[in-house]
Amino acid sequence: MTTAATLSIRCFDASDTDAVVALWQEAFPEYRDTTRPHRNPHLSIANKMATQPDLFFVAELDHRVIGTVMAGYDGHRGWMYSLAVDATQRRLGIGKRLVAHAEAALTARGCPKVNLQVLSAKEEVRAFYEALGYRADAVISLGKRLGAMADAAVPAAEAKEAPEATTSPFVV
Repeated sequence: MTTAATLSIRCFDASDTDAVVALWQEAFPEYRDTTRPHRNPHLSIANKMATQPDLFFVAELDHRVIGTVMAGYDGHRGWMYSLAVDATQRRLGIGKRLVAHAEAALTARGCPKVNLQVLSAKEEVRAFYEALGYRADAVISLGKRLGAMADAAVPAAEAKEAPEATTSPFVV
């Protein structure tokens, strides 16, 4: 990979906000839909910064944010969210490196297993994760919106999908 020499993965910094929001809006079209307040990228960033901000990573190439991944660990299971890579930089191994970085951070915390969710309509995303060794668990994902999000209208098509499946295209 020609980008290996200058690609770095580091923790998110508040100064990355605009670049991350732009990346997510490109990678996750639902983040541009203002009728879906639970998909507000600014809120996602604020929530992550309030909970385990050291598990929010950006990939940077020549001082430009080109990828993200968020992870979380509750002491029982790890989770991975919002894996995104700039469309011009895909298929260069950056997503794979971001996943490995998040997995290493979770492993360092003693995490025995990492979970993620992929919208069932995103076949290419599922294939990406399967190539990295992820397999579908024999479980059904259930979800319930709480607080203000419970009152937000959820489109019927989304209600049929896995709840909050924001692991990106990358949801990734």
